[in-house]
Amino acid sequence: MRLCYWKQWRRCRTKIRNLLKLGTELGTAIRAGLNRNGPWAMSRRLAAHSGLTNQWLKEQGLVSVKELWVQRHYPATAR
Repeated sequence: MRLCYWKQWRRCRTKIRNLLKLGTELGTAIRAGLNRNGPWAMSRRLAAHSGLTNQWLKEQGLVSVKELWVQRHYPATAR
């Protein structure tokens, strides 16, 4: 999902602005926004993980595949 957000932001200014809004440090946000690597590489970097945290993605309404897998294979009655 981080890849989708990264591609949606498109411009360097937008990436930096949005990362700062999400709580990423200034230097990290600038380096990430100006980086020329592709969105797949950038979605796995520190800047994307510090701003687009799992908690924030959950607040956006996205479900965790890991949580679904754990619920399916390890139900509460089996613990």
